[in-house]
Amino acid sequence: QVQLVESGGGLVQAGGSLRLSCAASGRTGSWYRMAWFRQAPGKEREFTATIRWNDGATYYADSVKGRFTISRDNGKNTMYLEMNSLKPEDTAVYYCAAGAPTTSGTYFGAARYDYWGQGTQVTVSS
Repeated sequence: QVQLVESGGGLVQAGGSLRLSCAASGRTGSWYRMAWFRQAPGKEREFTATIRWNDGATYYADSVKGRFTISRDNGKNTMYLEMNSLKPEDTAVYYCAAGAPTTSGTYFGAARYDYWGQGTQVTVSS
């Protein structure tokens, strides 16, 4: 079992920056990749970014490419999302997720991920 805890959300003005963290605990090595998803009010949860844990390969949603950076610290079992040039449309609850090696699915689909955090609110004011 893997537990994920997000932190770092908050209120920021448009154009500002925030850094989210996701600390993983439990059975280390149980995940192949980790990701950030977000869900705005009245909308479905959407893929934001993902990182492959062994080699750090990253993929981003087009809406955040060039503004957000996903990274990880293997020693701390922690994943980060550096968010710059934030826009009001980035307002959402941000969730971190971890996918086991044997779980199938595309990296941008929620079904690929077995473990989820509780979410952290990010609010960007205009």
